[in-house]
Amino acid sequence: MQTVRRRITEILKENGSATVAQLADGLGMAQVSVRHHLDILMGEDLVELVGVQRHNGAGRPSQVYALTPNAAKLFPQRHEALANNILAEMKASLPSTEVRGILQRIAVRTAQEAPLPETDETLDERLDRVTLFLTEHGYNARWDMTDGRYELHVCNCPYAGVADHHPELCSMDGAMVQALLPSSMRDHARIANGAPRCSYVISSTPTDGAGS
Repeated sequence: MQTVRRRITEILKENGSATVAQLADGLGMAQVSVRHHLDILMGEDLVELVGVQRHNGAGRPSQVYALTPNAAKLFPQRHEALANNILAEMKASLPSTEVRGILQRIAVRTAQEAPLPETDETLDERLDRVTLFLTEHGYNARWDMTDGRYELHVCNCPYAGVADHHPELCSMDGAMVQALLPSSMRDHARIANGAPRCSYVISSTPTDGAGS
C-alpha cells in the first residue's frame, strides 16, 4: 500500500475516527491531498464516512472518517496461531474420535450454508453451484471433465499453515465436499501431500439432498 494511505489507516486505527483536518495535521500535508487518498481508500472499501463533526459558531461541519470492517486485513492477525492452539488443545484433551466428530459436524454445518439444489438440477448445474459456494469461502474451486469423468478441484487451502500441523482438516474439507455433493466421490490429490490442488472424482449420477 502507498505510504501515505498506509499512514492514514494507522491513524484511523489508533484514534477510531478522524476528520480531514485532523488527518492533514497528523500527516503534515494539505487537506486536498488527504481527500484524494481518502477517496482511493473509500473506493477500496477500507475507509468509510461515519458522520460529521459540528463546530461551535460559524463554519461547515467536518466529515468524519473511520476504517471499514474490511480494513482489518491490513493489520497483523493471529488467526493461524489461535487455530493451531485450539486444535492442539482439543487433540490433547479429547479422544481422537471426538475430535473427528467435532470436525465432521463443522463440515456438515458449513455445507448447510450452501443454497439448496434446484428441482431437476443437472450435475453440471450442481457443480457450478458448489464451486461458486466453495470459491466464496476461500477455496478457489473449479470443475472440469477429464477422461470422461467429472472432477472438482480446490485450488486454495484456506487453512494453509494450520493443516500442515493438523491434517484432520483435510478430512473435514473432504466431508464438507461429500455433504455438498453426496454422489459417490473419492479424492485423488491433496495440497497437503504436495499436489498443486485438492481434486475429487465425482460420480456422473447425482443424488438428492446436497446442501440440505
